[in-house]
Amino acid sequence: MTEKRIYTKPTIIRHTVGVMNKYGRPPATVPMNRLVGYEVKELAAKYGSPLFVLNVQELREKYRDMTRAFKTRYPKAHIAYSYKTNYMKAVCSILHQEGAWAEVVSGFEYDIAKNLNVDGTKIIFNGPYKTRDELIRAFTEGSMVNIDNYDEMQLIEDIAEEMDKVLEVGIRVNMDLNNPPWHKFGFNMEAGHAFEAVKRAQASGKLKVVGLHIHAGTYIDDVSIYSKAAQGLVDFYTYIKAQLGVNLKYWDMGGGYASHNTLNWAWAPAEQTCPTYDQYAETICPILMNGPFSANNAPKLFIEPGRALVDEPISLITSVAAQKRLPSGARGIVLDAGMNILSSVQWYSYNFQTGQDSGFMVEDTVIYGGLCMNIDVLRQSASVPPVRRGDLLVIPHVGAYNISQSWQFIYLRPAVIAIDGGEIHVIKKAETREYVQEFEDVPDKFK
Repeated sequence: MTEKRIYTKPTIIRHTVGVMNKYGRPPATVPMNRLVGYEVKELAAKYGSPLFVLNVQELREKYRDMTRAFKTRYPKAHIAYSYKTNYMKAVCSILHQEGAWAEVVSGFEYDIAKNLNVDGTKIIFNGPYKTRDELIRAFTEGSMVNIDNYDEMQLIEDIAEEMDKVLEVGIRVNMDLNNPPWHKFGFNMEAGHAFEAVKRAQASGKLKVVGLHIHAGTYIDDVSIYSKAAQGLVDFYTYIKAQLGVNLKYWDMGGGYASHNTLNWAWAPAEQTCPTYDQYAETICPILMNGPFSANNAPKLFIEPGRALVDEPISLITSVAAQKRLPSGARGIVLDAGMNILSSVQWYSYNFQTGQDSGFMVEDTVIYGGLCMNIDVLRQSASVPPVRRGDLLVIPHVGAYNISQSWQFIYLRPAVIAIDGGEIHVIKKAETREYVQEFEDVPDKFK
């Protein structure tokens, strides 16, 4: 008698070849086997994996394009690069070569700018927390300081008394522009707090308000938010000029400009939703040019981009460490790069491209980082061709925040190289255990 065999449910794997997605684009299966003229496998073999790669020429071109967009519409426009986005010295220095000012939010970042020989008069000091010593240094060196709160205002008044001079300051304001609004920073305009702050500063006799600063948010791809912010500044300047006799030397529209990375919750890819530099400038500049001043007496306009400049010129090379079949039947792959060096995965739906020819048949794949923690998931679902251990993937547009927000956890942080005119420069060496533990000590009693 023949024994009845037990039924086993088959695993059905869906593969796709060249089928258009809902945006009318084919799956991203074209390999990115070269970066800035070099073979990806050659770079990984020489400098290790993971590896950040900066395209210097692309960074310069982005700065020049943004400068052109704003200066053609507002001649006194200046770019102050947001250091917190990526404060690697080489990145900042390249932008300073192009003419960028420095926008910093801590004494640490201020020190970086001074180490790069940035004149104090070309540093904008923002942020909700500035120490007394940091403020004294900034005012002594002629930096622009934007006041965030009343405690800081009182501190600066004490410094003005110590220095025996009237200090010129800017006031940071916020408006109800988005949901949720950014009320953490500065003084709210709709509630009347901004006017009260300007009046309070002027009344002391120790401060002189010469600037207004606003930062509407982060990754703003709705340009109407900037038009509302610009109109709000014009209306507010008109009011404080009439009521308090304030004459501005500058106004600062802050940052928040988007890049070509798609947000996790976006309804369409960034290629279709990210505004151009010209669209941002066209939204902001004509409104500000209608402010209460003559043509030859326009305040300087500062913008503080970070993401929009450095996100796209930097890519990450990473290697496949393992692959596995999940209980759902989906494929999972593990990379040697985790969220410790890709913190922006919490916001971005990154594009993963193979660094070698892997065919055109793709499969929905869960992409895991190499950290020993369950939340280290880089993409819940990505269309990836067949890959094996040791194969390379390239993740474009990773220059904003990933390096400055990276942390040493389980694995050390990788090297960063810059490619310029065919030359490769190591602008940050891969970390070592000795470097990470340099400031630690084990007392004899614990040995």
